[in-house]
Amino acid sequence: MSVAVATTGTAVAPPGAGVPPGADTPALDLITGRARTGAYGPDPASLRIALAFTTAQAVRHAGRARGYRNEALSLRLGAAVGSCAVEPGDLSADTLTDCVGATVDELLDHPRVAVRVAALDAYLGHCRPHGPAEGARPHPLPAGSSLAKSRARAAAVVGLLPLAGVRRVLVVGVVNSLLEQLRSRGTEYVPCDLKGGTTEWDEPVRTDALAHLDDCDAVLASGMTLGNGSLDPLLTHARATGKPLVLFAQTGSAVLPRLLGDGVTAVSAEPYPFFWLDGGPTVVHLYGGSTDRGGAAR
Repeated sequence: MSVAVATTGTAVAPPGAGVPPGADTPALDLITGRARTGAYGPDPASLRIALAFTTAQAVRHAGRARGYRNEALSLRLGAAVGSCAVEPGDLSADTLTDCVGATVDELLDHPRVAVRVAALDAYLGHCRPHGPAEGARPHPLPAGSSLAKSRARAAAVVGLLPLAGVRRVLVVGVVNSLLEQLRSRGTEYVPCDLKGGTTEWDEPVRTDALAHLDDCDAVLASGMTLGNGSLDPLLTHARATGKPLVLFAQTGSAVLPRLLGDGVTAVSAEPYPFFWLDGGPTVVHLYGGSTDRGGAAR
């Protein structure tokens, strides 16, 4: 999976059509504002980040023809780690220095969106940790190879889609294991990613996700859309049309469940350490989905 998705395209709905109050505010700004007014817990100005780090990986699963690279910025707050994917090699050491010792509130105004996302993710992971009290269902991923764990996660993520009523899925942020799951269930899909290229099955990867929204019945999108600004038009479309919008999130895993019922149908939340870092058993946290239309308190 690459680290960027399409953000440009034609308008997906007339201004204000089917949009609830406040929905024209970017999702990151909306949730940040709620955090600053005490909706989720302590004042962000009262909490400081002690540790900042990056994680980079390159992988080519056994039996797969293509590989990819990922990198993430992570900030630790107490027991919680908040993360945001970045372009490999894009972060400087100065960015990490900026973060340590700063308050969460200060970092929520940082010029780099990755820092803002990671700080908000750490804050919400600290104040509202994943669990039944937040509407999450823990879903274990068994020990195994990186490919085995990727496939296990993909099965859990695709299981959040109401596939019985879905003809074609727009997949924003290409993960071949997710496409493999959709193929095995006989569901059509349109793979989208800014980097283009082809899938494992030599299908063209589209670079303009919004141009294909009207051709699809549901959207399956990476949490990385929060970090690159491409989530908001997907939310606008889902709110206006009622189409299922399912997010699989390492980036902003504690942030995105706050959007359940506000355009987002379901979230697979995977806080650090991610499945590809640990060969042992790990857990993803499932919110909403085809068997559970409820959601966490926003």
